[in-house]
Amino acid sequence: MKFFPKSILFSAVAVLLGACASHDSRLNSTATQYLGTDGSIVTKSTQMTRNYAESISYWDGDGVSGVPSIRISLGQQKAFFYKGGQLVGVSAISTGREGFATPSGSFKVLEKKELHKSSLYGNYVDDAGNVVVANVAFKTDPKPPGAKADPAPMPFWMRLTGGGVGMHAGFLPGVPDSHGCIRMPERMAKTFFSNVPVGTPVTIGY
Repeated sequence: MKFFPKSILFSAVAVLLGACASHDSRLNSTATQYLGTDGSIVTKSTQMTRNYAESISYWDGDGVSGVPSIRISLGQQKAFFYKGGQLVGVSAISTGREGFATPSGSFKVLEKKELHKSSLYGNYVDDAGNVVVANVAFKTDPKPPGAKADPAPMPFWMRLTGGGVGMHAGFLPGVPDSHGCIRMPERMAKTFFSNVPVGTPVTIGY
């Protein structure tokens, strides 16, 4: 069983180099149990991830008026969506893993892009699109001869910092896992994306 102490998971070190990869290879074992942020034990599988995310995510904001705002809880690994101060939606999230902590503070949505791709992370693939090396950092991981970069997709991108931290659809293992971004289930990322104009305030804290 692997345990990730909160002091490591929520490290103050913020590496704001850009967009997030789709997942952390250290969380890929289906035979391993992990300690979730709420103290529960979670296992890595597609079905577990889907059930976990959907079980705590909901949206009741259709037809509700009011100025939108978002609060991100690093401790709870949840995003709370408000309209006019009224809570109308909650999403499961996965924030920055150790060494890539999601920054805390007050931000605004600076940019929205439905089909965004990472500038720093992804895979190296051959001419046929077959993965040669998975989950690489393009600036530091050498590219095999003949291979090319295939950036990680980040659908429903909502940028929060100039350094490349934002909210988007992505993989949720039940623990902090990203390179600093806030990942959401695709359904919730699409909903948040549809309901936040550029300039929407976002508060990140514990």
